[in-house]
Amino acid sequence: MSMSRPLNELSIAEAGKALRSGTVTARALTEDALTRIAAVDPDVHAFVLITADRALADADKADAAFASGTDLGPMQGIPYALKDIYGTAGIRTTAHSNLLRDNVPKTDSTVAAKLAAGGGVLLGKVGTFEFAIGGPSFDLPFPPARNPWNLDHFTGGSSSGSAAAVAAGMMRMAMGSDTGGSIRGPAAFCGTVGLKPTYGRVSRYGVLPLAYSLDHCGPLSWSVEDTALTMQVISGYDPLDPASANVPVPDFSAAMGQDLTGLKIGYTRKFYLENPFLTADATKALDATAQQLAALGASVDEVDMPAFEQFDACCRVIMFSEAYAIHEADIKNRPHAYGRYAYQHLISGAVLSAADYVQAQRLRRELTAAVNQDLLATFDALLAPNALGTAAPFSDFGPDAGRWGGMMTGPFNVTGNPALALPIGFGADGLPLSAQIVGRPFDEPTVLRIGAAYEAVAGITQQRPQRPLQAKAA
Repeated sequence: MSMSRPLNELSIAEAGKALRSGTVTARALTEDALTRIAAVDPDVHAFVLITADRALADADKADAAFASGTDLGPMQGIPYALKDIYGTAGIRTTAHSNLLRDNVPKTDSTVAAKLAAGGGVLLGKVGTFEFAIGGPSFDLPFPPARNPWNLDHFTGGSSSGSAAAVAAGMMRMAMGSDTGGSIRGPAAFCGTVGLKPTYGRVSRYGVLPLAYSLDHCGPLSWSVEDTALTMQVISGYDPLDPASANVPVPDFSAAMGQDLTGLKIGYTRKFYLENPFLTADATKALDATAQQLAALGASVDEVDMPAFEQFDACCRVIMFSEAYAIHEADIKNRPHAYGRYAYQHLISGAVLSAADYVQAQRLRRELTAAVNQDLLATFDALLAPNALGTAAPFSDFGPDAGRWGGMMTGPFNVTGNPALALPIGFGADGLPLSAQIVGRPFDEPTVLRIGAAYEAVAGITQQRPQRPLQAKAA
């Protein structure tokens, strides 16, 4: 493989081939990543902790394994980062909060352990909204990440640092989490791929929780292929996570490279047409995506879903109830230790009743049945909106926590279906637009097949923010 391209432009698959052929070393990839982080991150603020010594040691171990003929899998020698809610033994894990700014876990989260065992190279911890809820905030120990496409705009959240770091080319993959859209929203606004796997597919053990019955762990990456390769390493049953599903781990890449002939895709167009936050740019891009999927051989038909407001209310009642239960003691005893945005979100759970929570869980079963029994029994996947516009500027956020308009991600936290955020174009402001491909439970391979087929002809994920970045004041 020619190394005429910059190392940071190699995908996981391309870097893996170069590593296995001896064209490049893990140490060279890592040194290149650390150099780029040093040059770019002072503007982007993706990282809250850079673990340079650990990264170089990981790289040397990966190179030694290659030299001995040991192949640990697709992440061997590949630099990556963890959202700062993933527990890491001996490495600070803060959840971007004053409450945990000195927290150093004694054990790794399961995902961190799997990536380490697979020969991955940990570059450090990237920022999040505080406790994965409420942002972008400027009253926390670390500044919020900025959108590499325009530093005056935010990234979405809560996997803000993960999306910013990947979009800015600091690494090919960073782990995020998704409770109401916290992988897919930042992926949408920063123009990356992001996968919320099926609930239970990836262990959450050792990851600081937001809402137990809605939390998912998954990757943000440059491409669908990079996502599939990462999923091969991090998936699998874990008895330490009570919600972990004891199901076989498939070959996530097996169906990629095929066209879409024979697949039936339901387009949830009516689901968002009346949303007041819908932009003309998003409508045009979503319709064009549906047409492109049909051109690739799929049968694409418009389908009906229950009203978005039902999903949204259901998700919020469950999320805020469970989040308040987790934070109740600290909210009561140390309220001023929280940032303003996170506190305002979390305290809302205090006014929800047991009856509210039970009714939300009852509605959840009905909504899940509507997706899986009424739609996905007939269709192989759904094309759905992600964000209905581009990323807002920081100037839109005032002193009190606002609700972002036009996020359509929560429904599939309610149902637990796998959902892939996929870049589909750019708005008139030059910022990314995105859609979701939603599949049947534990059928990530079909979701990734559809995403990869679209990605190959659209070419959108090949576009990157321009460099160098110039910092601007908020």
